[in-house]
Amino acid sequence: MSDLSKPRQKAEQAFLKTQSQSLARNRLLTENEGIEAARNEKTNRLREMRKAKEAADLAASRPEGDL
Repeated sequence: MSDLSKPRQKAEQAFLKTQSQSLARNRLLTENEGIEAARNEKTNRLREMRKAKEAADLAASRPEGDL
């Protein structure tokens, strides 16, 4: 890079800095999306388990003749 002019070197450095920041930002966003998807899956699974337990508890609390 020593054969490039000073303004060109500064421009190259600024571009590389911006590009690195952009790549880091994209990596963080992708990671956050994965975390959010995992959280949503767990929440949905727990919600379904709770609904099933509530239904089982309700069925167990009913007298045998009430259907």
